[in-house]
Amino acid sequence: MDQVLRIALPVYFAAFFGIAFFWRSYQVWKQTGINPYVFGKSDSAYDYIGVGFRLSLLLNVIAVIAFSFWPTVYRYLAPIKWLENPWLRLFGFSLMCFSLIWVVIAQAQMGRSWRVGIDKENKTDLVSTGLFKYSRNPIFLGMRFGGLGLFLSIPNALTFGTFLMGDLLMNVQVRLEEEFLSGEHGEKYEGFKKKVRRWI
Repeated sequence: MDQVLRIALPVYFAAFFGIAFFWRSYQVWKQTGINPYVFGKSDSAYDYIGVGFRLSLLLNVIAVIAFSFWPTVYRYLAPIKWLENPWLRLFGFSLMCFSLIWVVIAQAQMGRSWRVGIDKENKTDLVSTGLFKYSRNPIFLGMRFGGLGLFLSIPNALTFGTFLMGDLLMNVQVRLEEEFLSGEHGEKYEGFKKKVRRWI
């Protein structure tokens, strides 16, 4: 299983960045002329969370590179041996694949409204169909599944830390987004909140 994951994990991350980030960003930009990546470089709470997300992703990439290409370096990440079960690793990677599919579907359903961060400059439509009938934040929900899946695939101190860090950042981010959307869409969003749970 380890040998399979040493190939599969880098391929997964290439697919994740290629499909869920670059391709989707290009599609939104092509349709709207707007850059959907709206995290800036200020010292605001919004942009500080963006720094945290980027750091979390970078640390996950480092963990995958170490596992796949530098086993001697990977040992310094404090692998959790009692979790290194082939079936648990398979479940973890399956969860990551499910997460990617789920996220891509949710992004497609958001269409032109998809953003990375909170876009205060351009008004977006409120999406309440598709996966959004079951979760107010299906993209972040999928990313939470993905973070757990990575930890179960290569359980170590770093992936455990990034799982907790990512989960905390997403919980803060969704609350900031909900506050913004409530001001942006008013009663329509409040009605959506009453009908659909934050997660699932």
